Amino acid sequence: MKFQLKNIVAVMAMALAFTSCSNDDDNNDTVTGQGSLKLEFDNVYGSADFAANTAYTNSNGEVIKANKVKYIVSNIVLTKVDGTTYTVPKAESYFIIDELTPASTLLTIPNIPAGNYKSISYGIGVDKAQFDLGATGQGNFLTTAQNAGMMWSWSAGYKFVAFEGTFTSSTVTTDTNFKLHTGQTGTDYNYATISMNFPDNALVRTNITPQVHIMADLKHLLDGTNKINLSEGATIMGGSKLALATANLANMFEVHHVHND
Repeated sequence: MKFQLKNIVAVMAMALAFTSCSNDDDNNDTVTGQGSLKLEFDNVYGSADFAANTAYTNSNGEVIKANKVKYIVSNIVLTKVDGTTYTVPKAESYFIIDELTPASTLLTIPNIPAGNYKSISYGIGVDKAQFDLGATGQGNFLTTAQNAGMMWSWSAGYKFVAFEGTFTSSTVTTDTNFKLHTGQTGTDYNYATISMNFPDNALVRTNITPQVHIMADLKHLLDGTNKINLSEGATIMGGSKLALATANLANMFEVHHVHND
């Protein structure tokens, strides 16, 4: 009987300790200071890990081989479980994700108020308010974008997404170049905002740097909700097809998991 009583007391103590730890994790008021958060962008194509110059077949029966995948991520906003938000300072919130430069696919966001974060939003491209500041208002990012080939020209503006390679189809039997560039075209600005919940809270602490693993399914660029047939036109830089590709961005990204260690 004494043995059973000791076991019961021990189990209750463990349960109380676990509850206390859980409450600490769920309560933003119990943490102070600042920490960092990492965003990992993992490019895939459908159910396959994406690799450059590898053949993928879309629903139109076209076989594509991409050799350039770049997109601009901007204006990152994190939301806590209590609904309050942290907006990354604008001057520090423009990044180019380049599939062929692995280091660019892992972003570290510093100086974030400690807390439990449940969701994220960010833009694909450079927002019009920033562009309207003119060339001198872009800071170092203008040079970064120029060096990365992510601008048409200053007057034409930034390329928000650059997706290029070759394709074949039943009617196009030899490797033919394709290009998809999104950005400002005429009166259409084509900036997209992505919002996603985390499957688990990101616990930003002075001693914990969560890593949020974001899957970017490149299949959605041409073969998402809107199907774009390259055989009908392999250069997509404006018009109705560019609007369709921009709309496809809404379903391109998904938070796969969050590491809190």
